[in-house]
Amino acid sequence: MFTTRPELAGTHGMVASTHWLASATAMAVLEDDGNAFDAAVAAGFVLQVAEPHLNGPAGQVPAIFATAADRTPQVLCGQGVAPSAATPGHFAGLGLDLIPGSGLLSATVPGAWDGWLLLLRDHGTKHLRDILGYAISYAWNGVPVVDRITSTISTVADLFARHWPTSAQLWLPGGEPPAPGSLHSNRTLARTWQRLLTEAETVSDREAQIDAARRAWSHGFVAEAVDAFSRKAFRDDSGRDHTGLLTGDDLANWEATYENALITDLGEWGLAKCGAWTQGPALAQQLLMLNGFRDELSYVDGVPTAHTVHLATEVAKLAFADREAWYGDSDDVPLELLLSPEYTEARRALVGAQASAELRPGAPGGRQPRLPEVLARTRGGGSGSGATGEPTVSPTGAARGDTVHIDIVDSFGNMISATPSGGWLQSSPTIPELGFCLDSRAQMFWLEQGLPNSLAPGKRPRITLSPSMALRDGEPTIAFGTPGGDQQDQWQVCFWLAHTLGELNLQEAIDSPAWHTTAFPSSFYPRSWNPRELVVESRLGAEAIEDLRERGHEVLDAGPWALGRLSAVSRDKATGILRGAANARGMQGYAAGR
Repeated sequence: MFTTRPELAGTHGMVASTHWLASATAMAVLEDDGNAFDAAVAAGFVLQVAEPHLNGPAGQVPAIFATAADRTPQVLCGQGVAPSAATPGHFAGLGLDLIPGSGLLSATVPGAWDGWLLLLRDHGTKHLRDILGYAISYAWNGVPVVDRITSTISTVADLFARHWPTSAQLWLPGGEPPAPGSLHSNRTLARTWQRLLTEAETVSDREAQIDAARRAWSHGFVAEAVDAFSRKAFRDDSGRDHTGLLTGDDLANWEATYENALITDLGEWGLAKCGAWTQGPALAQQLLMLNGFRDELSYVDGVPTAHTVHLATEVAKLAFADREAWYGDSDDVPLELLLSPEYTEARRALVGAQASAELRPGAPGGRQPRLPEVLARTRGGGSGSGATGEPTVSPTGAARGDTVHIDIVDSFGNMISATPSGGWLQSSPTIPELGFCLDSRAQMFWLEQGLPNSLAPGKRPRITLSPSMALRDGEPTIAFGTPGGDQQDQWQVCFWLAHTLGELNLQEAIDSPAWHTTAFPSSFYPRSWNPRELVVESRLGAEAIEDLRERGHEVLDAGPWALGRLSAVSRDKATGILRGAANARGMQGYAAGR
């Protein structure tokens, strides 16, 4: 873990992310007198090149941030909406009861470009060329291929070769996946970004240039290429070929926005999350319930006890059952009731000594919950590779939770936690004129109507992406988060308990053994769930694992270092000390500061 003091070391800031190139880029921006927001945007674009199997240019970015001038956390919503043609009737006409997890049908409006640029315009200080130049250079000259890129491409190589020829051209040079450690370039993407810059620089003002680049994407050549490509039919994981639904008008009619963060009082600490269009409030629900068990939770030599893991697991089942029944992009989500002391206590009382095998959403304010009817069919479908982390890719291109993460704080106190995702290289065919593919986030909608997360044109899917910010005495203190789909707000519980209860520092808390359950419906196609399954890292210890089995958990040992890709940064207001920590799992995350 890095620790620095600005007044002694000339610190510009602290960065932690899921890839060393992104962390190095962010530090370079900070050392060039950029602020945390400049650095985050630059790192975000580099991640699209360095981890293309985990995020891409047509993905999305939710973020939580606080500025030096305004200490109240805000949310950046860079999640696009369902296309205007994405109606339940359209999918019914295709004979589908779930939205496929790959191909063109599951695309939402790309949100990352507009989201990052909105943040840069309003809270950054740099020109777009200064920020985007790092990613352009890496795309043109190549980035070192990590093992996971190779394994992901290998998994979908047959799909690319047989059905997605434009993806094969980019990702199977010479008919084979790029070897780990080799350099892989994407010069078409570099040219796309350079063309956006060229159109932006037809005006001279910094903010006007950024807005011109946003228009060139949503109203210009990018939207035109997306529109034309979406009219073609490609194979998806329904086993059939389908055309897409996204149009240029869909891109033109959407812009990224800001929202108030959901702030939950946890006593000494506060928690800032995105709203119920994400799964973020589930972390707040879990921590509120666990506060009532505080006397029963404990860590011994940095390792949680079996009882601690059991209680956290049972609480997670309750919170995520509520997610399924109540969360969505809707004005009717009863968040105030779900987070109320009375409701929290009633939910906590359901936690027993044995593992529950029920999906038990609550009835906040007497409102009766409703779950999707399809869950009876998807129960017990097998968690597959999704149980143990990322990348979680099937041969059909369906992916579960592939994501990246960035945390940055600068010496002024600007702080941001961002979880970019979507537009994975395996999500849909590459658009040849642009060098990237569309996302598959619409798979998170339910086609059944009358649910908070039911599909509707112009609506955001309820996403798993869940950046976090911790407040102490109302002051933004820690920015943290992790990739991991449905596991994000479970692995963050592991981190939170280790840091606030186990009194481990940021790095020790990230390194502490992690766990999660798959006892609620996956947000990803084919929406499977396993009521008693508990996935743990073996460093919990054989005795604790056996204890959990005796409590009725179906324990899957994922190995010693398998769960989570957390990163975190912090700032102590009183001393000015900055700290940062990154994940050791996968050997890609990196923290840096000066």
